[in-house]
Amino acid sequence: MKKSSVKTLALSLAMSLLVLSGCGGSGSGNASSGGSGTTEAGGGQEAGDSSAEANTLDVQVGPSPETIDPALNSAVDGANMIIHAFEGLLKFDKDNNIVEGLAESYEVSEDGTTWTFHLRDGLKWSDGSDLTAEDFVYAWKRVADPATAAPYGYDLLNYVKGYDEAAEGNLDALAVSAPDPSTFVVELKSPCVYFDKICAFAVMVPVQKATIEANGESWSVNPETYITDGPYLMTEYTDGSQIVFEKNPNYWDADSITFDKIVWHLIEDANASYSAYQNGNLAMIKDVPTEEIPSLEGNSEFHVEPIMGTYYVNFNTKKAPFDDARVREALSLAIDRDYVANTIMQGTYSPATNFVGPGVSDEAEGSSFEEVTREKYGDFFDVENYEEDLEKAKKLLAEAGYPDGEGFPEVSYLTNDSGYHKPVAEYLQGAWAELGITMTINIQEWKTVTADRRAGNYDIARNGWVYDWDDPSNMINLLETGNGNNDGKYSNPDFDKAVDDARNTTDLKEHYEKLHEAEQIMLKDAGIAPVAYYNDFWLQKENLKDTWHSPYGYWYFMYGSLA
Repeated sequence: MKKSSVKTLALSLAMSLLVLSGCGGSGSGNASSGGSGTTEAGGGQEAGDSSAEANTLDVQVGPSPETIDPALNSAVDGANMIIHAFEGLLKFDKDNNIVEGLAESYEVSEDGTTWTFHLRDGLKWSDGSDLTAEDFVYAWKRVADPATAAPYGYDLLNYVKGYDEAAEGNLDALAVSAPDPSTFVVELKSPCVYFDKICAFAVMVPVQKATIEANGESWSVNPETYITDGPYLMTEYTDGSQIVFEKNPNYWDADSITFDKIVWHLIEDANASYSAYQNGNLAMIKDVPTEEIPSLEGNSEFHVEPIMGTYYVNFNTKKAPFDDARVREALSLAIDRDYVANTIMQGTYSPATNFVGPGVSDEAEGSSFEEVTREKYGDFFDVENYEEDLEKAKKLLAEAGYPDGEGFPEVSYLTNDSGYHKPVAEYLQGAWAELGITMTINIQEWKTVTADRRAGNYDIARNGWVYDWDDPSNMINLLETGNGNNDGKYSNPDFDKAVDDARNTTDLKEHYEKLHEAEQIMLKDAGIAPVAYYNDFWLQKENLKDTWHSPYGYWYFMYGSLA
């Protein structure tokens, strides 16, 4: 099959899907959200309707989340809810600066290894009980605890003294302490140039020991046990329908919180989200039907903003034939990234030329990691010369023992049916057929996709990462051996060494140089296949004011208003 026919087939399949979903069939939505859940949006407040419940905000930022337990969540939709329910030592403001949260001040030792945080007076949990520094000790040790299996545990706490022992079960070895109820101390193995950003991340918030030990995993799905410390507390959890947050009167800064209630509508079908939005039942939706995008251009309610993140394909490197780097590279090179981003994704994404994309800083103030990569190494994927990459892909596959795909096993591609995920899957199915590979598409709901990826229950899977803080290590480190978010179980000792060197150096220049080195090793090894750089797109009523959207893909509604 010629390249042009693959594209024509993929595009016709994609357009057929969009036409069907416009008639109420399979849903679609913003690709960075995942997409699952099974309900129409019902009730809620019509934007600007004075008869609706006063000071309530109805939004859709995703389907039913896999979890909203801060230690276990690794998805953007869940994190959006968590940042409204919890607050950590530090937090981000509307200009993406780090500011004090539950800590009113902190200091760092001269050698950069001891961080001492001083908590605000009178902090309370949402149930009215006292919140102290011991709650941070418990929460951070819980993230390190192998019994918790926190996806971020290694990536966040590897910098802390005693983490290796804690990860083996000796939690007392983790160098976090509470010398008194209002002081929390963290001792690092070596200075970390972005540790303040880690302390502002949603996983690192305190959680209440008593309620978790009494209720186990169910604590985070029951309003009576979802004890929070942030702007909101939970009053309803109906899986597949809605999660309701109401203002937490015990939050230290409750006077600054404007909405009395936020209703998170858990809608799978982007067409259902769009209908609810059009009917005035939702003030904001993240999952916009892709077939509506051309008609929304120029609409003041339609927003498109870049975020720091990359859409990519995972290979299960623990399964043959994906344990062969030549096979992985062949499949990666056979992807026409320009076509995917600008035709299938209608220009709402940008073609990936490397792994780390735009917006991520490098050493110099105002610099870009992506631009430094281009100057030093060039673009790994030349999106203007796809035909050359395709020929190279065929040669690599033959070298691996599969000329024209002969002998290559039938494989499956795991994805969820939202946004551009299914059209992209259908394109990949056709593109890899040109190599002689037969691929089926396995569509599952979002929370199943995330669980199966983590467990390794797949051959190839769609994946993506939106940064949690502005440092390239936040995404590059995903591919490190032992990282809880390394869904493909990629492992390369040279890559690991470069990442570890970047982590442990006190020299900022060396930190970035080692990360550049690590990125090049991984790309040459085809640990994953970058496809496109993310943008977020969403619909928001014009009368929803004073909210903001961060480059990490989060919406902050707690200070907003409906004019």
